[in-house]
Amino acid sequence: MATFAAVDIGANSVRLKIARLRNNKLVELADDREVVRLGESVFRTGLLDPKAMAQTVKVLQRFHRTAQKHGADVVRVVATSSLRDARNASAFMEWVESATGWRVDVISGLEEGRLIHFGVMANTRISAERVLLMDLGGGSCEITVSVNRQIRDIVSLPLGAVRLTREFLQHDPPKKKELEQLCAFIAEEVSRVERRMKNAHPQVSIATSGTAAALAGLYAARADVESSTVPRNSVVKFAEKLSKASLPQRLAMPGIGPRRAEIIIAGANVYSELLTRLGLTSFRYLPLGLRDGVLAQMVSDHDSHTRVRRQVESERENSLLELENRYSVDKRFAERARKNANDLFRKLKGIHRLPPEYEEWISAAALLHEIGSYINRAGRHRHAYYLIAYSEIFGYTTQQRAIVAAIARFMGKSKPTPDHRVIRVLPELDRQYVVRAVALLRLALALDQGRVGAVQSARTRVHPAEVELTLVAKKGTGDLEMWAVEKERGYFRAVFGRDLSVELA
Repeated sequence: MATFAAVDIGANSVRLKIARLRNNKLVELADDREVVRLGESVFRTGLLDPKAMAQTVKVLQRFHRTAQKHGADVVRVVATSSLRDARNASAFMEWVESATGWRVDVISGLEEGRLIHFGVMANTRISAERVLLMDLGGGSCEITVSVNRQIRDIVSLPLGAVRLTREFLQHDPPKKKELEQLCAFIAEEVSRVERRMKNAHPQVSIATSGTAAALAGLYAARADVESSTVPRNSVVKFAEKLSKASLPQRLAMPGIGPRRAEIIIAGANVYSELLTRLGLTSFRYLPLGLRDGVLAQMVSDHDSHTRVRRQVESERENSLLELENRYSVDKRFAERARKNANDLFRKLKGIHRLPPEYEEWISAAALLHEIGSYINRAGRHRHAYYLIAYSEIFGYTTQQRAIVAAIARFMGKSKPTPDHRVIRVLPELDRQYVVRAVALLRLALALDQGRVGAVQSARTRVHPAEVELTLVAKKGTGDLEMWAVEKERGYFRAVFGRDLSVELA
């Protein structure tokens, strides 16, 4: 039974959740959280504060001991808005790696929203067809439209509770002018997405994270009900009341913890504006978040037969197709390249010995290797690398995108070398794997050199010193593909240590 650990480094707090996969379900083993306010100084100065960094590293070391205690097989550490914005984020990430051995993956706001949505859908049964999901953290607010459990739209707004508090609220309780400026900023940001979200016509709205939990707790205590659904009029009244209350008065309110009381005014005003502007009658609070999405993603990557795996595959496929459309890729050629690459991957397993996940990454590189032409045909492979590595491709981690981008990078004249910059940034084993993946994809592209689908299939016979390739082509075609395959013989031999012979059937 595999055990997974998810760590979320947020602008307000650091969280850990450990779970074990048992009978295709995650069973929680540990849950820990500590408020560190890592993003507090970032939103004022653009830099992580050394004391906040030290405290966060200390908490992460505690998490590391907990993960070891529970025998976590896989650990993933993600960071959000504070590290996205901080100019000294790399120094902090190096500190974390030296102290724990963990590599931090700084995810975008949209990927954050996707993972939160994934965690909610993987852990909750929602009967409504159209759902609006809101997650308000310390540095940003993600709003997602979900239709039939699939993302249809997603936005990330700079409306985090810590960010807004530090930016606008200098007094306690806030002065009238501070509240006016805060509310004006929130209104401006929400207005940018108001029409998009309202046009989605959500049947249910769901809120996650600490601010929503506090508002739900406050409502439950005041209304004397056991309900996780909070009406809009109550949220609006809470925002008004909290904005006039001092810190001791807020601390005395039920459902609001000590550290939450410091930032609840900004958070409550965001929810008040969202519910009012988007025409939502209420929100339902769910005690789920980014960690749950990260855990669900790890389960998906671990076991290809789970339900969540199918959802990840769907999100990845939709994201790849969206990039194809955006950069005007020749879809028929790209699909044939993917088909040929998948075919060669399976037939030559005994030679390339790549991990199973590389089939999907080679497939993605096959679909996207020409997107650089949208910028300029000259240098298109370099352009393709940057577009893939730095584009939003749902379901792929930063490292996975770097691998896909590196494979696509070498589809022209140049070949990967150990000292090439796009190879050097990869983990050591992946540097070796990418070289083999490049050889397979180059051969797959050679099988459609004429870009007309002349080769219908390729038969392979593997010998100790040679691989025989027999091309089954349409009548009177295949010569151009024979020439292209011949050109790949030298590289194939250099990578796999076997000769490559080719003939037409």
